[in-house]
Amino acid sequence: MRERMTIKQYLLVAAAALLFALGVLGVFLPLLPTTPFMLAAVALASRGSPRFAAWIRANRYAGPAINNWERERALSRHAKITAVAMIATSIAIVWWHIDYRPLAIGVTVGLACVATFLVTRPTPQHAPDSSRKAGS
Repeated sequence: MRERMTIKQYLLVAAAALLFALGVLGVFLPLLPTTPFMLAAVALASRGSPRFAAWIRANRYAGPAINNWERERALSRHAKITAVAMIATSIAIVWWHIDYRPLAIGVTVGLACVATFLVTRPTPQHAPDSSRKAGS
């Protein structure tokens, strides 16, 4: 028999679902980051619904990045290149659309800090599907 969820668990799952949805939107919108939302979603889901957290980790798009981060605090080379390209695009959009230069400079500095953090993370040492291929 399944245990009943508490209100706290419902709220955690709702927040995780919202963050997951924002992460999915971040794939398509330059200024919205995908990975932090996905990591926060899996962290909240782990506390509210381990089944939902397992589903996020098993997702073929978000799962490998989340698993690499949780296992090694590492980002794939592809993820780094994509993130830095999107950050550069975001900076160009900011400079094109924001006339108030102190704000544009602040956003640029913030995004440059994020880019620096991402680029300095290690790349994963293990192939994401190596355990599956060995057992096939």
